[in-house]
Amino acid sequence: MGTMEKGTGPHEARADASRLAGAEPVGDRDVAIAMVGEEGHAVDPTVVQRAVRKIDWFLIPAMTVGYGLVYYDKAILGSAALFGMTTDLELSVPDPLHPPAVDTSRLSWATSIFYFGMLGGLYPMSYALQRFETGRVLGGLVVLWSLICMLTAAVTSYQGLYAQRFFLGFIESVIPTGFMCIVSGYYTQQEQSLRQSWWFSSTGLWTIVGGALNYGFAQITGGGLRRWQYIYLLAGCLTFIFGLFCFAMPSSPVSAWFLTKDERFAAVERLRYGQTGVRCTKFKWSQLREAALDIKIWLIAIMMASAYTVNGAVSGFGPLIVSTFGWSTLESIVFQFPLGGLCLIAILLTGWLGSHYPNIRILMLIICCLPVIAGCAVIWKSQWTYHAAAPVVGYTITGTFGAVVSLIITIGMSNVAGHTKKSFTSATIFVAYCVGNIIGPQLIKSQTKVSHYPELWLGLIICYCITIVASVALFVVLRYENRKKESTAVEDEAERAKLAFQDLTDKENPYFRYVM
Repeated sequence: MGTMEKGTGPHEARADASRLAGAEPVGDRDVAIAMVGEEGHAVDPTVVQRAVRKIDWFLIPAMTVGYGLVYYDKAILGSAALFGMTTDLELSVPDPLHPPAVDTSRLSWATSIFYFGMLGGLYPMSYALQRFETGRVLGGLVVLWSLICMLTAAVTSYQGLYAQRFFLGFIESVIPTGFMCIVSGYYTQQEQSLRQSWWFSSTGLWTIVGGALNYGFAQITGGGLRRWQYIYLLAGCLTFIFGLFCFAMPSSPVSAWFLTKDERFAAVERLRYGQTGVRCTKFKWSQLREAALDIKIWLIAIMMASAYTVNGAVSGFGPLIVSTFGWSTLESIVFQFPLGGLCLIAILLTGWLGSHYPNIRILMLIICCLPVIAGCAVIWKSQWTYHAAAPVVGYTITGTFGAVVSLIITIGMSNVAGHTKKSFTSATIFVAYCVGNIIGPQLIKSQTKVSHYPELWLGLIICYCITIVASVALFVVLRYENRKKESTAVEDEAERAKLAFQDLTDKENPYFRYVM
């Protein structure tokens, strides 16, 4: 098979995919079946490597920027609060029951309401991404997200901020669910650990980048706007540029316009052995019922909800918490750098290890929970004296929570098959993510600042103990399921090849194996 020198444009690639579908009706099967058929094919390893390299260069930088903007958009609320937003929008008011204490519950709700919006958007967005072209859905919604983000600068009351945050969360819910499904449709089970970690590592990267940007905005002393308003205008402009790029996002490797025809064929065929499929646009109620009754998905959801309580507290309140140790506004922002750096390194390291060594993902997840528990205990029990070092160190080592969450995403998405079930799983994982983010800020009671916010740190420690217990339970379930499949399956390579792109679920397909 000859190799073309150039890829085709987005419209030509979609037309090619349509012609293939017309030649061999897909029906309720995977779109890959129209391209590679039911029989296995030998593909040139050089072409495969070239295709994977092109996919990496097209998808990963874009997803890293995209999820970084999601994280930055959420996290800047904590820095904006230091730049006068709490006063301007009356997010912090005197506590009438405990004068002269200050009540920050409105700021807590401004953080949490974003996730109520996400909760409302996750399942509709997952359905839209499955039924319609990925580029058009992502592009339109990201442009809308950028406009809503910029409108934050026009908010004049905490009630207006509540409304803005809800709609922002609703629209942004398309990003994490979309990215999770994109990775599971382009990469093998083994490759997914590293690729999921790459885009999710922007949690740490953008903690640093966002901190640097916010530090720069802190130097603004003039102009017609408040400093926090400039931050949101910049975030909106960056998001708009990313939204324009999203229109070029192909729905699957079948229609990947940046690959040649040979590379598209190789990119799809190489996914046959893993049995996870590529993409199916038909919504299947049977897969939805199976997903709703699958204990593995709910264990993953418990792990995500418990693990992400840290982010709900740290991203929205991190700079404020650090400022209570006697550090200035600028210094509190700078202390986000080591937290973000550890988060970035931990996510990338566990992603690399998970792609090179089989069945160590759950073990790594449990290990990464331990520094978070230790960090919370150190912050809680240390002395909060002027410029105290111990609580800042404790705060920094909680950054391994990023690796915990990245591993949960990888374990969840690499252990399901069937596109409707994948969509449900990705949405459910981020529903749990929202629950954790809603709970986290509510654990911060400004009235208990003198006693070091005991509800917060004790609550986070309990949540991470729950994550560990659920991880052990998931390991037992996955090992049992694999042993049951191995004891009943009869290896037949022709049947394996035939079943790969029938859009079967992990339970329906006897050749699917779970990774741990």
